[in-house]
Amino acid sequence: MKHWFLPDTPDVLALLREQADETVRGMESFAAWSAGSGGAATVLRGSEHDADRIRRALQHAVRGAFSTPLDPQDIYELSERLDSVLNGAKNAVREAEVMKIVPNSATASMATDLVEGVRHLRDAFAALTSDAEAATDAADAAIRCERHIEHRYRAAMSELLEVEDLRQVIAWREMYRRYARIANHLVETAERVWYAVVK
Repeated sequence: MKHWFLPDTPDVLALLREQADETVRGMESFAAWSAGSGGAATVLRGSEHDADRIRRALQHAVRGAFSTPLDPQDIYELSERLDSVLNGAKNAVREAEVMKIVPNSATASMATDLVEGVRHLRDAFAALTSDAEAATDAADAAIRCERHIEHRYRAAMSELLEVEDLRQVIAWREMYRRYARIANHLVETAERVWYAVVK
């Protein structure tokens, strides 16, 4: 009967890592879609729903936990910011479908960097409580991916100067900005890793 009186200590970091794993799977599908595989959009949407389910379970676990290995606010923020990455990818696909945009080499290269960045975030999450230096190194690697995306974004936007169809220019400008915003979410998540570790 002792277990009746023990505080609830769910493994919230395991749920956070599970969300990161699902986010990597979703972003890999996004990269496949960005390279021209239309069917990958369905896989991406499935991953986004699964990641949302895990995020809700994590939030519930944090609320009910007697104690957590990290500050509950840090866990919540890391989960929410990571969720923004996958939501951004899903929304980019949805907008491309509405505007009838077919992915090109620029979207493919930016998405490849996004996947790499999310993998670094997953590594950072895995090391949060066991190896602070490894966690922050992985966070820094994710931020470097954003810098690569910024360079690709500028090059792609510059190429739009050669396009005469204004409607195409507007559509592609918004699409490239979508990718840049996802990269910003990547950085925001990495910066929260730093904050959680330093604090």
